[in-house]
Amino acid sequence: MKEKICLITGANSGIGFETAKELSQREFRVILLCRSAEKAKSAKEEILKSNPDAEIDLAIADLTSQKQVRKVAKEIAASYPKVDVLINNAGSWFSEFKLTEDGIERQWAINHLSPFLLTHLLLPLLLQAEDPRIINLSSDSHFHGKIHFDDVNLKKKYHGLRAYAQSKLANVLFTHEFEVRKTEKKLTINAVQPGLVKTDIGLKHTFSLHGFLWKIRRLCGKSPKKGAETSIYLASSDQVKGISGKYWDNCNIKSTSSSADSSVNAAKLWDLSMDMCGIKTYFPK
Repeated sequence: MKEKICLITGANSGIGFETAKELSQREFRVILLCRSAEKAKSAKEEILKSNPDAEIDLAIADLTSQKQVRKVAKEIAASYPKVDVLINNAGSWFSEFKLTEDGIERQWAINHLSPFLLTHLLLPLLLQAEDPRIINLSSDSHFHGKIHFDDVNLKKKYHGLRAYAQSKLANVLFTHEFEVRKTEKKLTINAVQPGLVKTDIGLKHTFSLHGFLWKIRRLCGKSPKKGAETSIYLASSDQVKGISGKYWDNCNIKSTSSSADSSVNAAKLWDLSMDMCGIKTYFPK
């Protein structure tokens, strides 16, 4: 088994796929965590075409389901002695309001609660690594976000953009609060702004108007390969060893919104997320 193991969620396409492809070239053993077994196998085959020596493993889970997140975490724990890098890359956008099997709005479930839960479940494996790193994919959309603590599902006034911005703000607040609470100095966590990338996130599960507007908007976007550069840098570079709790853009640290700097909201979100996931923190405050 190669020395470093990296788990990437949403790794069958877009930024996640390009991250996996590049890290496999840098001699990481990469676990592609995907919702579809068929798409995961296709992504693995594509990577092996360009790098026959790549070590690529597959893990399957629908991140809208906390039951499946728990199941895949157990499977990973049973198969690997450690995880060196966890990249919470998976993200979704939905125009239409719908609840998951757990009674949670889908963007909140996939974009925030699934990485929050998976990170906690994999902490024992991360702590077995010499230089464990957690990378959360966020977005500058967080600048427009607000955590609706009285209605995080946005049942009263749902809008896809509002839900997305809320979830991306949650990614940054989670990163900041994890950094405040962590008890292991070697464990690092950072959030990434990949920029406007030419992916299909704005085309799937949207009203026709939203899909059309996304097609227009993404004409100015960068390629998924370019969008993956900061994730790859944070996962593999010795230059960032020990740097934690930051927000990154184009491989540089960037300031976050005033809402993301709220320690009160970060702690409040942590407690709410713990409750919604039904778990206890490794880092009590």
